[in-house]
Amino acid sequence: MEESSGLELDRIDMRLLRTLQTDGRLTNAELASRVGVSPATCHRRTQRLFEEGHVTGVRAAIAPSSVGLGALVMVGVVLDRSTPESFAAFEAAILPMKEVLDCNLVAGDFDYLLKIRVRDMTDFNTLHGQKLIALPGVRQTRTFFVMKEVKENGPLDF
Repeated sequence: MEESSGLELDRIDMRLLRTLQTDGRLTNAELASRVGVSPATCHRRTQRLFEEGHVTGVRAAIAPSSVGLGALVMVGVVLDRSTPESFAAFEAAILPMKEVLDCNLVAGDFDYLLKIRVRDMTDFNTLHGQKLIALPGVRQTRTFFVMKEVKENGPLDF
């Protein structure tokens, strides 16, 4: 059985990735059995997939309401200037904000789209008034309170 090298992924690598995406808690022996390789081969390939950045992490998915973060808010942000410096300043300021789960530079009506978790609307109002509108270069924000989470973090289709 030939090992893949570099960033090339073969059919065994793809099966490993699909299986890990479905259940990241499998033991090496269980993973090897499901993929149809020896435990040694499975371990070696899985280590390589992590080292090369194909697998970026394994973690438990926590129900937000269980930890008091039941409100999901999407915020579109428009900056006052579209320059590399203004983007860099905004991004540097947003990175340490623990309430911001995702921050994406987007094309369209906004410069950035933020995904934010807070306790409730009052908590968001405080965050908005004290932090969001004070971020570097922010000209405008548009807020969308999520009424129902229909699909969250679906698996990659490969």
